[in-house]
Amino acid sequence: MNSIDAKYVKMTQTPIPKLVINLAIPSIISMMITAIYNMADTYFVSQINTSASGAVGISFALMALVQSIGFTMGMGTGNCIAQFLGRKDVENASKVAATGFFTTFGLGVFFSVLGMIFIDPLVRLLGATPTIFPYAKDYVRFIFLGIPFIMSSYVLNNIFRFQGSAFYSMFGIGFGGILNIVLDPIFIFYLNMGTGGAALATSISQFVSFSLLLFASGKGGNIKISFSNFAPKLKMYKEIIRIGIPSFYRQGLASVAGIVLNQSAGPFGDATIAAMSIIGRVFYLAIAALLGFGQGFQPVSGYNYGAKLYKRVVEAFWFCIKVSAIALTIVSIIGFIFAPQIIALFRRDDPLVIAIGSTAMRYQCIAFPLSSWIIISNMFVQTIGKSKEASILSLARQGLFFLPLILILPSFLGLAGVQLSQPMADLATFILALPISIRVIKELNQLQKEQDRVIKSKIERSNMG
Repeated sequence: MNSIDAKYVKMTQTPIPKLVINLAIPSIISMMITAIYNMADTYFVSQINTSASGAVGISFALMALVQSIGFTMGMGTGNCIAQFLGRKDVENASKVAATGFFTTFGLGVFFSVLGMIFIDPLVRLLGATPTIFPYAKDYVRFIFLGIPFIMSSYVLNNIFRFQGSAFYSMFGIGFGGILNIVLDPIFIFYLNMGTGGAALATSISQFVSFSLLLFASGKGGNIKISFSNFAPKLKMYKEIIRIGIPSFYRQGLASVAGIVLNQSAGPFGDATIAAMSIIGRVFYLAIAALLGFGQGFQPVSGYNYGAKLYKRVVEAFWFCIKVSAIALTIVSIIGFIFAPQIIALFRRDDPLVIAIGSTAMRYQCIAFPLSSWIIISNMFVQTIGKSKEASILSLARQGLFFLPLILILPSFLGLAGVQLSQPMADLATFILALPISIRVIKELNQLQKEQDRVIKSKIERSNMG
């Protein structure tokens, strides 16, 4: 049995709980390391002053935009690869991998050059106040240098994950994340580069991750990224984008939401921008773990859907819902109780940041367990190619609900409106996601019943013969 066939057997026959957990552990580790080094940026930069802390929050909207393109190409490419491999079509899987990777790298170069040319108006658009602007510009300038490698790393990461090889992804991203944590204090304080040092550390670390992931392609029975397989055809791009577009909506709206949040928080002072920035990074740590767990589910779903093993897809979905709901409930209880202490880790010398951030964190903890259904459901419908349903769910949280709330509530509730907008958006998204996911599950169960009837009929005819 060759390595491709062995991987097929593993993905379609291993018991679901064992398979999901084995694939999820490396993804959780890599996502957690990514979240931790994002928090490290916030932590070290926060030691400079409140305006510098706000600058990291300003740049978060830019990073969300970069991620939206990387995730769109990565998720679309990875899903196509998983479904091709589920049908044992290695040739087309290799073409999709190369096309997705090289296209994304080219887009990264384009946006990097464009961003450097228009850096001043862009930083203002992101929501920087006059006091935050110089810190934000220093940070964003160095981020632009790393954009081609940041975007392409997302594609490489998904190419490995959707082949059931999350370990390679974990190693590449994990090594880069640890390097970032080491470089942050050196560049920020020892070399006296301030916020620019934090961004330079991030870009260097992302380049290292990119290099390791690219080097690992083709190892362990995985598809090798080769320019000879680059096949830029309209049909292929349409399929990549069709499956990946929900990620663009989700991450792109996160960028827009971040900009609007900064602008809505601005009238309440730099302390509010800093507090909401800290809240965003803290919750991203928990979300990263959930995303990592969901990333263990996605290749299982894609592979088995491609192999028409619908029962395994549904089983994997319910397993992930149960585990993630319990985990997020525990995290929310801890976050609610220790909110002031958590915020104080970042701005111990600013009681206003602590007060604003603690209240916002407690509001968010009340709704946070609902994220288990929202995120796993979105991954579920996207992975099996339900692009319409996935797009609706991707648009809902930050677009359909959060943006109107963050624009309206502060006018009526003041600062509380800024703090309440996200948890209220999460509740509304959960109410929308519940019937959509249930309907898709019923469809898969019906497909499985029809397939079972066909198999039963064939067996009966064979026995009669």
